[in-house]
Amino acid sequence: MKIGWRFDSAFFGSSVCVVPEMIGWTLAIYLSFRFLTMIGLVFLIICGMVYIVDFVELSRRASDLAGVSAWYIAYFSALRIPSVSEQIMPFCVLFGTMATFINLTRSLELLIARAVGVSVWGFLLPPLVIATVAGVGSVTLFNPLSAKLKQRANVIETQLFGRNGKAIDDPSVWVRQQSLDGEAFIKAGQLSLDGTRLSDATVYVYDGSGTFEQRIAAPSGHLWPGVWQFDHALILAPGEESFASRTFLLAASATPEELMEGTVAPDSVPFWNLPERQAMAVAGGLDGTAYELQFHALLARPLLFIAMVLIAAVFSLRFFRFGGIEKMIIEGLGAGFLLYGATKFLGDLGGVGLLSPLIAGWAPAVVASLLGTLALLNQEDG
Repeated sequence: MKIGWRFDSAFFGSSVCVVPEMIGWTLAIYLSFRFLTMIGLVFLIICGMVYIVDFVELSRRASDLAGVSAWYIAYFSALRIPSVSEQIMPFCVLFGTMATFINLTRSLELLIARAVGVSVWGFLLPPLVIATVAGVGSVTLFNPLSAKLKQRANVIETQLFGRNGKAIDDPSVWVRQQSLDGEAFIKAGQLSLDGTRLSDATVYVYDGSGTFEQRIAAPSGHLWPGVWQFDHALILAPGEESFASRTFLLAASATPEELMEGTVAPDSVPFWNLPERQAMAVAGGLDGTAYELQFHALLARPLLFIAMVLIAAVFSLRFFRFGGIEKMIIEGLGAGFLLYGATKFLGDLGGVGLLSPLIAGWAPAVVASLLGTLALLNQEDG
């Protein structure tokens, strides 16, 4: 059995019918081994470099902390690396595929394959299958593991540096709720680890028709069953003088568990739990868009890996005839970074509600894979 493309116009006059063929299992296994080895090697090298940089940075940050050993920092950094490695996986597929094509060309193996009738679609099948399997495995197996390790790393970061698992430069928390007192938006400087206490809280209360009623500012707040308690609060209402209240009570519709679930960063939530976390965030009055966006981005990851293989093929196969390998490599890397930038840009648009999470999560991978296929068709088949 052979994999490739056979052109047959016997039944279509002057038209051309593209019929898939199959390459032998020996060649398919050999190419799969070469691609898998190179992609894995690139992944390990990049992860090793990231680990060293992260370890040095964490050591610098923890240098003034008493009782924190280098071994503990190394352990802490190791917990963070799987989450970071998920971001670099598409580049590992791109770099590994390009490197494999270059090595196979230099050894004349692809030239021989072409000479016996195997087209680009024949020797692209193994890396495409590997990209698909790797993408599915990274979403269903690796992501849940990295999310659990990230949660553990967030706890350690909170203990060492006083963070709450969110972005280092933004520990604030926003809560939106609908209760008996109307709709309220609560902004807090930080949420306690058990989800019951707020620090530096500001509450904006609206009535049922959406009219602003009052603003409440308090240095602390406590969530009791069905009620928020704000101590030493300052209340401001339109057309009235501000006044202070030792204790101000506001009806609550959220539970501590819902608040904690809703404030967990999306990349710290395992793939299988994202729909549930989104539902819990919405039930707690929080915005669940980030969880939905993360869910669709993970679903699209196998297609994104496929797009990276196609991009690598477009830019690493042309030098067979035209030369200029260095230029082709730079162009391929540039295209990969452009795709990464587009993914982040659309993700930001989806995060603020300008695009639906479905479009923001799938569009980069779909467009890139279609453009890569079109470019290869034009380049190889005219």
